[in-house]
Amino acid sequence: MAIIGIRRLVFLVDDLETAHRFFMDYGLKPIEQDAKSALFETQDGAEVRLLVRGHPDLPKKTEQTGIGVHECVWAVDSATGLRRLVADLGRDHELVTDEEGTVHFVTPFGQAIALSVWQPRPVHGAPSPSNTTGYVGRLNQPRKWIDRARPKRIHHCVWTFPDVQEALEYYRDRLGFRVTDVQKGFGVYIRADGAYEHHNIFLADANARMPNFDGTLRFHHCNFELEDIDEVMVAKNFLDRNGWRNNGWGLGRHRLTSAAFLYTDTVGFLGGEMEYGADCDCVDDGWKPRVWDGPFGTAIFMHELPRWMMDYPNWDVTFARDDQLRFLPAEPKPAPRSAAQPAE
Repeated sequence: MAIIGIRRLVFLVDDLETAHRFFMDYGLKPIEQDAKSALFETQDGAEVRLLVRGHPDLPKKTEQTGIGVHECVWAVDSATGLRRLVADLGRDHELVTDEEGTVHFVTPFGQAIALSVWQPRPVHGAPSPSNTTGYVGRLNQPRKWIDRARPKRIHHCVWTFPDVQEALEYYRDRLGFRVTDVQKGFGVYIRADGAYEHHNIFLADANARMPNFDGTLRFHHCNFELEDIDEVMVAKNFLDRNGWRNNGWGLGRHRLTSAAFLYTDTVGFLGGEMEYGADCDCVDDGWKPRVWDGPFGTAIFMHELPRWMMDYPNWDVTFARDDQLRFLPAEPKPAPRSAAQPAE
């Protein structure tokens, strides 16, 4: 075991004031701020750091385009684990160790990554029990009343990659990540070797025909975990009242990870969307990866169904063979049959 999750996300921003105001409303705890930077943390102590363009702490020599998360600092469970990773990476990477002992480097495909020995603070969820026909989980007890969200931790982050397979092989072979699921034509979900989250990063295909996908290495979104679906909806109402808007899907639940989701549109000032999530699948090395059709894996439901989901997606999911634990392109759709063409 070595990497256990995300320690810190470092954002390049041009509009620090708006970014700071957003994360205040998003429920993160402010730690410090000056004219060129700001620091926030989640309840487990994971950090969001905002840096204006030109800040000396921003990573250099990267291939990433646009604003957004320009460095992900991965948490390593022990000094021994960090030494093992650094010993391997030192063979062919330029490594820079800062004053706190965090090791920074850039991958061969131009993504800035760092490694830091860190353990999260314990956070204990206590969602209200549910009642249903024939089962009383809550007797003489109302559900909890809350008025805004307090993100517990950073669950995962997503970038678009021009070559998903290259990124996958790097994270797998050099950093020890495991494939959890493959979404045809979209990308590959992977988790760190010491984590139980379904995924800590999604390697999205930068060439997919999706909004904000432009063929380059670019930040897409990051996910902050909440306690349950009630906290997600309370969070939505709080953001609505403060002038922030979701991406048009509203509340939904992914089929591929089982997680409830709500994406807030922050592309204009953070480079990508912010996602509240709850109730995601947890897995270990006994998990059997699956191969999914893209739209089918996207959602069980969405509150505001987008046009591309109006037709119910094909029921298309199988367990992955060993040779399918890689990026798989989308299968071409069959040409529509003419009225005169007989059925087989």
